[in-house]
Amino acid sequence: MEDKNRFKWKDTKVYLIVIGCLIAIIAYYQPILALIWAIALAYLIYHYIRTINDKEKKWTKYIEGLVEEFDSVTKHAVFNMPFPLVMLEMDGTINWYNTRFLEMIDEEDILNMEIEELIPGLNIDKILKDQKKPPLNIQYKDRCYDVYYNVVDIKRTISEKGNILMLYWVDRTAEELLREKYDDEQLVVCLAYVDNYDEVKNATPEVSRPLVLAEIDKIISSYAANNNGFVRKYENDRYLLVFEEKDLEEIKKKKFDILDEIREIDKGNTISITLSMGIGQNGQTPNKTYEYAKAAMDIALGRGGDQAVVKQNDNLSFYGGKTKAVEKRNKVRSRVISHALKQLIDQSSRVFVLGHKNADMDSFGAGIGIIRAVKSRNREGYLVLSGPNPSILHIYNRIKEEEPEYLNRIITPDEAMEMVDKSSLLVAVDNHKPSFTEKPELFELTDKVILIDHHRRGAEFIKDPVLTYLEPYASSTCELVTEILYYMLDDMEMSKFEADALLAGITVDTKNFTYQTGVRTFEAASILKRAGADTTRVKQLFKDDFNTFLNKAEVIRGSEIVFNRIAIGRLNREMEDSVLIAAQAANDLLNINGIEASFVLAKMKDKVHISGRSLGDISAQLILEKFGGGGHLTSAGAQLEGISMEEAEKTLIDSIEEYLKEGEEE
Repeated sequence: MEDKNRFKWKDTKVYLIVIGCLIAIIAYYQPILALIWAIALAYLIYHYIRTINDKEKKWTKYIEGLVEEFDSVTKHAVFNMPFPLVMLEMDGTINWYNTRFLEMIDEEDILNMEIEELIPGLNIDKILKDQKKPPLNIQYKDRCYDVYYNVVDIKRTISEKGNILMLYWVDRTAEELLREKYDDEQLVVCLAYVDNYDEVKNATPEVSRPLVLAEIDKIISSYAANNNGFVRKYENDRYLLVFEEKDLEEIKKKKFDILDEIREIDKGNTISITLSMGIGQNGQTPNKTYEYAKAAMDIALGRGGDQAVVKQNDNLSFYGGKTKAVEKRNKVRSRVISHALKQLIDQSSRVFVLGHKNADMDSFGAGIGIIRAVKSRNREGYLVLSGPNPSILHIYNRIKEEEPEYLNRIITPDEAMEMVDKSSLLVAVDNHKPSFTEKPELFELTDKVILIDHHRRGAEFIKDPVLTYLEPYASSTCELVTEILYYMLDDMEMSKFEADALLAGITVDTKNFTYQTGVRTFEAASILKRAGADTTRVKQLFKDDFNTFLNKAEVIRGSEIVFNRIAIGRLNREMEDSVLIAAQAANDLLNINGIEASFVLAKMKDKVHISGRSLGDISAQLILEKFGGGGHLTSAGAQLEGISMEEAEKTLIDSIEEYLKEGEEE
């Protein structure tokens, strides 16, 4: 309406100007007539000015009335807001509040008080720094609030201005309770497998067998009932359990004590029974949650069993796993893997074998064994290696003397990147973490990846391998490769060098057949002996020079004992064979009376390498796994990047302390 009137008065002004021009023209011809018109024009101009002034006064009164009305409505709205509102000085002092806020605080006189005294969870400095952040979530008494805020400029006096802080409190208690109820009632799927069902059944006297099997069923059924879940047995050794989220949280607090209950069964069985559990949590659908449970179970079995693994989206939590993996006596799997590997090699143009960084004798020996298998199928095979390091220097020198043609089969990671294609086969040995390999990018260049490893499975894992042979009960990857070759090669046709390389890998990982050995370890060694391996030649591969002995002695002399049974040593000087010295020193520290585990730290460029060893009662793997390491119960390693030796040692001690506390709680 205002725009239309303004347009109308603009037109009137134009008309008056036009009339004025016409009068000027008429004055030239008819002065008297022009005078009359001039008088009339003067009246019109007077009327025009007066009308405009009247209109402006009316509009001014209208605007003033509107402002007063708006101020009144605003004041009414502020005073009667349906949610708490408080006005603060910039230092957090309360200078005004509405009735709702007073009801929320439930105090009589809060004017000029500090808001942080009334509500400890509120931080004014944080609000002022992060004004563009989402609303604050504040819990006060038994209510939950979303607190919105803004800074308002105000005129305190005619010449002085200032700021005040407005806080708007939106009660979201009902929504929060509903969300908690929804979360608590989320479906959780759990798979439970008896790890050594057949072994226990066969080793238990027939008269006691029904009691043992019934006791397993009873414990699992009672566990489900006590945690408000239900259980269904779908195979002799496999169970499906379903819980709600709130019950799973209680189970986690008890560290899955069913693992101990199952292990303590004594109804005439001569073998301890172990249970593995895979738990799927937070899936978008029941089917997705079940897939999480299956993936968690695969990880639990890959880590040696006797533990529970919880998978929540991409997050993994581990419970148990402090006992030695049970050795499987059935060799059917080795034969199946051997046959599948043979077919995959035949279908591939080239085969690339990839170990872990800073290859040791087990990684290198397993790689040589796979190259032997590839050669037997008349295919091109290449071992990807950055170069010799102190751990494999002796056997690498033997290649030059005894098997120089192998040098043509050892290529650098960059050369492998240029040669590999989609039809190539990539075999990862002695490691299942892509980031620990010589060249993680190789996994993206081919669709066919085989994994052969003996380490307990960690959270990081090779994505979608076509064939996985991960057996944590095995002493070494060389043991697994030896079994594969036994079923693949006719009469174990291999050179003495190849047999020595495989036996050396078994020897170093078992510490001369002392740790992590089983029946199949000695069977694999006997196979290699028949193929031409010589223990004397193998022993020569582990000879050290005089300086290495001195450095080991220095580490041992400077070691400290923590928690009365764990030794920690440090190799303060950085040298080429730092990792080898750390590993050997950790082994030697176990020979001290009363020492159950040892850890040695060594500096490598911008990283700190930690070698961990254990006699079996303490899990070196679980301790180092807390900051990205991995390995076995008795042998593990880890690398910490970008920190000092002192910081790394503190991190290690904190991890040991946490591990020991968890053991006390269990």
